[in-house]
Amino acid sequence: MERSLQWLLLLLFFAVGVLQSRAQPDSKGFISIDCGIPPKTSYVDNETKISYAADDSFTDGGSNHNVSTEYIFGPGRSRLDNLRAFPDVGARNCYTLRSLYLIRATFFYGNYDGLNKLPVFDLYIGVNFWTTVNITSLGVVYRYEAIVVVPDDFMQVCLINIGAGTPFISGLDLRPLENRLYPQVNATQGLLLLMRRNFGPTDNSLEIRYPDDPHDRFWGTWDSSSSNEWKEISTASRVENVDGDTFDAPTAVTPRNASDNILFFWEPDQPQPKDPTPSYIAIFHFAELQLLTNNASRQFYINLNGEPLIVYTPEYLKAGGYYSLEPFERTSSYNISINATANSTLPPLINAVEIFSIISTAVISTDSQDASSMMAIKDKYQVKKNWMGGPCMPKTFAWDKLTCSYTNSSRARIISLNLSSSGFSADISSSFGNLKALQYLDLSNNSLTGSIPDVFSQLPSLRVLDLTGNQLSGSIPSGILKRIQDGSLNVRYGNNPNLCINGNSCKAAKKKSKLAIYIVIPAVLVVLIASVTTLFCLLRRKKQGPMNNSLKQQNKRSTSTSQVLRNSGYGDNVSLRLENRRFTYKELEKITNKFKRVLGRGGFGYVYHGFLEDGTQVAVKLRSESSSQGAKEFLVEAQILTRIHHKNLVSMIGYCKDGIYMALVYEYMPEGTLQEHIAGENNKGKYLTWRERLNIALESAQGLEYLHKGCNPPIIHRDVKATNILLNTRLEAKIADFGLSKAFNNDNITHVSTNALVGTLGYVDPEYQMTMQATTKSDVYSFGVVLLELVTGKPAILHDPNPISVIHWTRQRVARGNIEDVVDICMPSDYDVNGVWKAMDIAFTCTAQASMQRLTMTDVVMQLQECLELEDARCAIGDAHNRFYPSTRSDPNSNYNIYDTDRSNDVSQNSGVAMMEHNFGRVPTMASGPAAR
Repeated sequence: MERSLQWLLLLLFFAVGVLQSRAQPDSKGFISIDCGIPPKTSYVDNETKISYAADDSFTDGGSNHNVSTEYIFGPGRSRLDNLRAFPDVGARNCYTLRSLYLIRATFFYGNYDGLNKLPVFDLYIGVNFWTTVNITSLGVVYRYEAIVVVPDDFMQVCLINIGAGTPFISGLDLRPLENRLYPQVNATQGLLLLMRRNFGPTDNSLEIRYPDDPHDRFWGTWDSSSSNEWKEISTASRVENVDGDTFDAPTAVTPRNASDNILFFWEPDQPQPKDPTPSYIAIFHFAELQLLTNNASRQFYINLNGEPLIVYTPEYLKAGGYYSLEPFERTSSYNISINATANSTLPPLINAVEIFSIISTAVISTDSQDASSMMAIKDKYQVKKNWMGGPCMPKTFAWDKLTCSYTNSSRARIISLNLSSSGFSADISSSFGNLKALQYLDLSNNSLTGSIPDVFSQLPSLRVLDLTGNQLSGSIPSGILKRIQDGSLNVRYGNNPNLCINGNSCKAAKKKSKLAIYIVIPAVLVVLIASVTTLFCLLRRKKQGPMNNSLKQQNKRSTSTSQVLRNSGYGDNVSLRLENRRFTYKELEKITNKFKRVLGRGGFGYVYHGFLEDGTQVAVKLRSESSSQGAKEFLVEAQILTRIHHKNLVSMIGYCKDGIYMALVYEYMPEGTLQEHIAGENNKGKYLTWRERLNIALESAQGLEYLHKGCNPPIIHRDVKATNILLNTRLEAKIADFGLSKAFNNDNITHVSTNALVGTLGYVDPEYQMTMQATTKSDVYSFGVVLLELVTGKPAILHDPNPISVIHWTRQRVARGNIEDVVDICMPSDYDVNGVWKAMDIAFTCTAQASMQRLTMTDVVMQLQECLELEDARCAIGDAHNRFYPSTRSDPNSNYNIYDTDRSNDVSQNSGVAMMEHNFGRVPTMASGPAAR
């Protein structure tokens, strides 16, 4: 997109800490904004009792307008009477929230500008495309609704000027939702509402929302022309729902002619340039509202375009339904037929339906800690500029005065801030200390007061700090003086009249006194005499002959390194006492031939190949100066590797903590990473066989099982991925990289809470993203992604052409029932099909949205062993008759769902009608249907 097509608005900036002074969510968690009402005003809607707030506190741009009088909806206040327009290009503002949210944007043009010019503009969630807003009528209300997971501290709703009229907005609503309501939504995929219909009422004007729907979803009615074919049924009794939802008894429709079916259809939206072929999922809501006699029964099945989907028996006065987990195959029209089964004495019914298209939310943005820090700095100094939205993303619209680093595998980081002559006053914000990747900071020629905070000494990558030309006072902190002395930080602080006025308070080092000389010289002499004595004894022993012909150089032991590990899961008072060999930096240079051969690179730094004195090959992971992982991660990994010993976990040989240099030395794995083998890198045209893949999966699972069950306290790896599984010459797998690992503090804790989300995009447990609580099931989820990579040969995130996770990519193809569409085309074709299907079953269960529905690593190990047994049996008897795996399309009792407890427990098996059970699941007593009027 060219610069002229500006990001116009990122609606409503809310930092979590700012909520105390600005509009807060109400007691229901609702946030409701009426755009364009007078500043600092609010009101309560008479009908819904929902509180609405003005948006002046949340955006720096735009202007308020009232719609033309001919479009005012009668007496009294209406949310559609006003709006905020954004004629100026380049302005963005942000809104902060977390967890699963329904986001609803409302637009009513009403000829507010008197131009009768209907605009078209794009709507984005952060940097991910939401939809195109196409206003085609002056007096029509346009409402767009999305359901997304917000795992970070930032979520942006953006209006983008595409050169087809001025973007505007009338209102923005945010409604928290429980995860169980929409399990299709995760960190990389959201839902865009096409329609939500209540089938009972026949009055087209009757729209149901809060308080009848406690989540404030809007339920419209179906076209009244169908009233001749359907009749309404209802009950005065309460329909049972869950978790305190307060729906009134829902209505339903059933055919007037008992032998007829319920028929309806929808057509896809018009193709859009950024979403030319939308795909759809559906949620059907059912509840039996009539008390049936002993001889009566109601059972029906649903067809989509003539293909049977599910069989369902509604329960009396219990809200339930079915939902599609994966999108339907794209077609020009989606025709639904609900038919009674042969066993049913009553016609079918339906209460409500929701239809959504899939939107991608997989595009990554600025590092969340960097973004939060910059928002705090913006708020403290009241920066206007273009400081709205994500600081680094999209690249074309990055904030002024900063520079970001961009990598394909991680989020953008802020590395440079040039804030010279920006008019800043007050003291220096402590939030600068949270920009861990910052290398250059220029705060010169402002009016900053107070002292210099020591937080700058804790920025591992900071190389230049310019504070000249301010009103700073006091002295330079000792931590910064130490960085100045060792040459790792260049600090400029001239032209601060009240700084460093107390003698030597800003000098890097004091002169040694004569008393110190008198003490040091004798001490040096004592050490020298002791060294000469030791050398004499050694020469004498050598003269007497060798004590042991096999004597080798002894490993150096560290008894002096003691570092307290904070927040690492080992408690507050556990010291780091490493018993492995301690290397100096000079020794590492010798071992690696001055770091000549690079094996790879990770978040900690480069990994180099080396040889010990006895010829043993090693891998040396040296922390780089620009590493996003610091001393804490180094100490955590070193501590863990000295504690754990398992054949499927990489072994540490030693470590280096020599001044500013940190390194880990561990066993060399000559076959590199699993990711390289899956991608076919450096494998000389040879790809892993199915048995090799199973062995690697099993051995990796055994390593994780040991961390979860064999360690005391248990350890969560938190970064399981294909690049952290290493292979030796026999292709034996070992888990590596424990810098992000966490341990439980005691046996009664089942999770560890974290302040920041860690892991790698595509592998991170969505439940962990939402709760910030990591469990062993978080590792299970990541392992499930690795297992799918082994089966498919695809990366965790594909571009097909839009970003999609390997989980959803695989599910879409498995739904067609053909294993050949899923298995890695590069894998040799001699494999047991049953074993492949079973491996995918394991992977799908590992990656279930709810952690309680996933396997444990012990379960995974057992089931992968069964996969190997199937492969062994094929090798023993040949595969001539072993090429069939029962498809769930024709067999509802297929083994495909044996391990999928998420979807198979409540499925009716009373009919011979085919069911695509892997594509649909039961919504257990889901309180999501509409209420009666």
